[in-house]
This record gives sequence, C-alpha cells and structure tokens, in this order.
Amino acid sequence: MLLDAVAAGNVADVELLVVAGADLDARDAARRTALLIATRANEVDIARLLIEAGADVNAKDDNRDTPFLYAGAEGRNEILRLILDSGRADLADTNRYGGTALIPAAHHAHPETVRILLATEIDVDHVNNLGWTALMEAVILGDGGPVYREIVADLLAAGARQIPDKDGVSPLAYARQRGFADIARALEAAN
Repeated sequence: MLLDAVAAGNVADVELLVVAGADLDARDAARRTALLIATRANEVDIARLLIEAGADVNAKDDNRDTPFLYAGAEGRNEILRLILDSGRADLADTNRYGGTALIPAAHHAHPETVRILLATEIDVDHVNNLGWTALMEAVILGDGGPVYREIVADLLAAGARQIPDKDGVSPLAYARQRGFADIARALEAAN
C-alpha cells in the first residue's frame, strides 16, 4: 500500500501509512523502495516524510540505483540535500557503472548537484568501470558549453586531478581533441 501511495504522489496517504508503521523498505517487482520511487518522481514532500521516518537512503534496486545515487545523478537537489542531511548516505556507494553520485552529476550537466556533492567528503577522483572520473566525464560526455565549463571549474577547484583514462588519454587531451578551448585553458592552468 505504501508503494502505491508513493507512486500516486499522495502525501496524506503516505503520512498515514508511515505513522501506522508501514514497512518503509518494502520493494516493488524491480526492488525499488518507496523512497526510490519518490526520488525518481521528484516527490520532495514524500521523500522528506520517508527520510525522516528512517527509510534506507542506500537501498539498491535491480538497476543498482539507490535514492542517494539517483538523486545525485538526476539533479534531484532538494531530495539530495535531505538525504545528505540525514547523515546516512554512503558517499562511496557506486552505480551499475562503478561510479559515485558525483560522476553522473557531472556527466548529466547538474552544476548545483556537483557543488552539493563536492561540499561532502565524496571522492572527487573516484574512477568508474570505464576508467573515467567526474572530470573526465564532464569533458568527454559534455558539449564544452558554459554549464560544462562551470562543472570543470568546480571540480578543479575541489582538487580534481587529471587522471588519464585506460588508454592513457588525459582530460586535457580530450578537451583539445574536441575543440573545447575554454576547458582546455582551465585544465592547462590547473596543471
């Protein structure tokens, strides 16, 4: 019933069910919890209720998403802040690609999310299964535009190192290759 109420976006029903002692970490067929369903739908009020009631912010579904990882990857900043404020987020947890929340936040062009995560103890230089860091993803998967320049600047300001990929190619080399002159200058200045 809790999963249905969350999926329907019914805050009042969710609150009644939480107070009545519903299983906060019950799973649907894809092993998503109520909190992950609320996070995916960006239902901030429902997420707040569930987090305050103690829902598991690190519960993985069949796709290896968690409320924390999904909020970071998709720029669900209000929910991300609630999760981080709970003190229960596993900052080292990784998604199906072996990346922390910071890597897809950089890739998906969420500069505010990147800044929120950089204000934590998250590993700015974590390397995913592809051999890429958040900095590398912002260069390789970005378009070199203002948002990606902002993300690259924030990562560099946080101490991101220019770790080459599995083929030994650096973020600077990729920026030059892709014609991202402003990003290349920022990377050169950080060397």
